[in-house]
Amino acid sequence: MRGMVKISVIVNGVKYERDIEPRMLLSDFLKYEIGINSINVGCAVGVCGSCSIIMNGKLVKSCNLLAVSVNNSEILTVEGLTVEGKLHPIQEAFWEGFGFQCGFCTSGMIMATYALLKRNPNPSEEEIVNFLSGNICRCTGYIQIIKSVKLASEKIAKLPEIERKKLFRW
Repeated sequence: MRGMVKISVIVNGVKYERDIEPRMLLSDFLKYEIGINSINVGCAVGVCGSCSIIMNGKLVKSCNLLAVSVNNSEILTVEGLTVEGKLHPIQEAFWEGFGFQCGFCTSGMIMATYALLKRNPNPSEEEIVNFLSGNICRCTGYIQIIKSVKLASEKIAKLPEIERKKLFRW
């Protein structure tokens, strides 16, 4: 265990403690140490957004953070979006709106959408495009993604206030 560092994080509501190498990336920690399958690394330099997560309430790219730097943080991934066993309305909207093709970027797009709709529940198309500019998709041409974000916004707007708060608990 020489040279290892102990970290503790809460991921999707579950606390994890691990001894890791100090240079391990957060994306690798999430994917290989605790089995979060939605983390994809497309560029490894924080440009494509496929590794996007919510950490301590903020959208971040996990491929350019060292895992040791997030000790005692709270992290939300796509796997943690379900509420009472149901898909989050954002996940439903991406499914219904055909907001993905190969799926590689989808987790990052969904987490970016989560961050956007938490901050602004009724964004304009221009705001959606600007906010998602940190996420790259090589398959869809973005039209279906933008439609899916609008659909998610509409779905969430129809819910009672108490239900909306449950959706954005992180």
